[in-house]
Amino acid sequence: MPGWGRMWSAIRIAAGAVLGVIGAPIVAVSVVVAAFVYLPLPAALPPPNVTPASQVSTVYDAAGNEIGEFRPVGQNIPVRISDIPTVLKQAVVSSEDRNFYHEGGVSFGGTLRAAWADVTNGKTVQGGSTITQQYVKNAYTNGRRTLTRKLREAVLATQLSRSASKDQVMYDYLSTVYFGEGAYGAGAAAEEYFRIPVSQLDASQAALLVGLIPAPSDYDPLVSLAQGEQRRELVLGEMLAQHYLDQGQYQVAMAEAVTLPEGVKKGLPQTVVYPPQQQAPKYPYFFDYVRRYLLTKLGPDQLYKGGLRIQTTLDPALQADAQGRITSELAGTSPPLDMTLVSVEPATGYVKSLIGGRNFAASQVNIALGGCPQDLSSDPAAEVEVKATCWNGQTVAGGGGGLQAGSAFKPFTLAAALSEGILPSRVYSAPNVFQVPGCTGSKCTIHNAEGGGQGPVNVATATWLSINTVYAQIIRDAGVAKVAEMAKKLGITSAWYSPKYQGLTYTLGVVGVSPLDMASAYSTFANHGLRIGPSPIVRVVGPSGKAIIDNTHPHGTQVISKAIADNVTDILTGVIQHGTGYPNAVLKGRPAAGKTGTTEGFHDAWFVGYTPSLSTAVQMGFSDFEFKHALTGIKGVGQVFGGTIPAQVWHDYMSQALQGVPVTAFDQPPPLSVPPDVLALQQRHGINPGDQLMPAPTGSGGPYIYGPSAPNAPTPPAAATPGPVPASPAPSSTATTASTMPGSRAGTTTTTSLSPVFGH
Repeated sequence: MPGWGRMWSAIRIAAGAVLGVIGAPIVAVSVVVAAFVYLPLPAALPPPNVTPASQVSTVYDAAGNEIGEFRPVGQNIPVRISDIPTVLKQAVVSSEDRNFYHEGGVSFGGTLRAAWADVTNGKTVQGGSTITQQYVKNAYTNGRRTLTRKLREAVLATQLSRSASKDQVMYDYLSTVYFGEGAYGAGAAAEEYFRIPVSQLDASQAALLVGLIPAPSDYDPLVSLAQGEQRRELVLGEMLAQHYLDQGQYQVAMAEAVTLPEGVKKGLPQTVVYPPQQQAPKYPYFFDYVRRYLLTKLGPDQLYKGGLRIQTTLDPALQADAQGRITSELAGTSPPLDMTLVSVEPATGYVKSLIGGRNFAASQVNIALGGCPQDLSSDPAAEVEVKATCWNGQTVAGGGGGLQAGSAFKPFTLAAALSEGILPSRVYSAPNVFQVPGCTGSKCTIHNAEGGGQGPVNVATATWLSINTVYAQIIRDAGVAKVAEMAKKLGITSAWYSPKYQGLTYTLGVVGVSPLDMASAYSTFANHGLRIGPSPIVRVVGPSGKAIIDNTHPHGTQVISKAIADNVTDILTGVIQHGTGYPNAVLKGRPAAGKTGTTEGFHDAWFVGYTPSLSTAVQMGFSDFEFKHALTGIKGVGQVFGGTIPAQVWHDYMSQALQGVPVTAFDQPPPLSVPPDVLALQQRHGINPGDQLMPAPTGSGGPYIYGPSAPNAPTPPAAATPGPVPASPAPSSTATTASTMPGSRAGTTTTTSLSPVFGH
């Protein structure tokens, strides 16, 4: 406001000029007096700068049911002037400004004493503020305490006392003053400390709150009950001295012991102080995912203070069923044994359910998102440190947090191999032990874990039986870097490759992955190579009703050709029909594709599978991420492979989730042929099936997977040799929009039914 700007300039110039010439402390004090005597006051105050009332962001599931809220830590709960109890106003006056109702808005004596003390000491050492001045400080002059600011406070307080009633000033003060624990204003403080409306405060509670005002962190009863109680007694003593309490009322209030909830004693007068309350969301793991996702998209201020309405992709029925099955499966066991389940809708990328462990409240770790608490800091060094914790102690820039996937990683090798011209019918030898070329030592042999030694087998059969030694040869021929690139394209965000750390064992799932990424990557196969990244959000709407995020029509990118994706799916159906997923993962009367995974030493076991309409990852392992545990003797299962407990949980969950969803067949894949350039290269070098197509990357050592051999699975029927056809088209990167309508794409049925929570 122009009038105020000219006034502050005049004060600063006068103070600076006089002090510069004379340099005497008394001159500074004279400037204070001059500000009141000679400077005219503008007609109106500038707008106050106060902490706004918190605008809670509300979260809904896909059907429109409220499932949680995001609240700011520092909150201001608005109250009416009539809600402020007399006893609270009396406590404030007794402690902070006993002349509040009898004098103006400025204590001239106190201000002059404070100014004198400040200038003689060369720094701010004394307050000397009335309630009106304190409010002005909070509302108008926040910042560094300087002599100029004291002058501004005094002038503004004088104007405020002329234009507002005492009750209005008291109300404004009690609506903005900070009480600690993130509570601005008496309304928030009463709720935060006592869980009651401000209108219900008694003398003891009011005195305790007022005692916090000079130094909330120093007198916080949650930090020190003794300090809080001592401050309360001082305020009660002032109230008695100022005749706001009689002797009987004073004794009743003093008799109340300040205590925490766990220290409550029945039958005794007490003032109970509650610790900060956090409203537990209905679905904590999914809610944590939403929080992380939106923090990266919107930032903390908009999320916690923006008054948003957030419609998520969560299907409450699927989430409840998933939680029930995980809880049931873990019943009778103890941490760190844990289990996760994530479901993604292929045609939209919508995350329909997400369970990241047995108890989020106890661990605060969401294994479904990668295993470690995620640091949202933009500091690259901090990010590497977080990843190092997730990556078994290795500090690997660009490395990923999460869990080893074992053979559940093989479909990414399969997709890369098919893209490089390695046909499903190509035959490899299948020894029980494979020596890594160019490597010597005990860690240079790869053993079969889920599939035993076989004679010559083709790529499809090796996938069904999960034969490690064959897949070591496949990745050798396709190229480790190509497999890493394929995994990244399909949705494994943590996928990375370095010859220093990875060799042929890359195909055995040594890179840390998250269950969310696994469910999402497999959904790309189900969606014919069209990649739609996972999201927990349908729509985010601001207070004005305008959409801030609109994901009602998700967009995708064709990362691999439909022919490659459908051939991967065709091979993975064999895993369930007559491979390592049989019989536990068989969905009665419904086509499904999937892959088992078991890591070295039985630390983790996986089953990841999908139908045209739903992709689900189930993982069982240990939440401390140490390799000293083994999945043995769990629920009567001697050794937990991916085809045992995880496959059974996947089957039970998917059977329930797909009830009422029409059965849809996968698209019949076209036969593949070797691309002409690859075929020419093979012919030029005289390469036969099973020979390597390029020099084998040796790396500089493991970790290599060696596990016990499982009993041989029944020998499946030989795969038919496809006839020669033109090469499949190269993968494209065109953005498309995935429809959410059932039957919109051959071989695809979506299950999402969105409630119009915020309109259209």
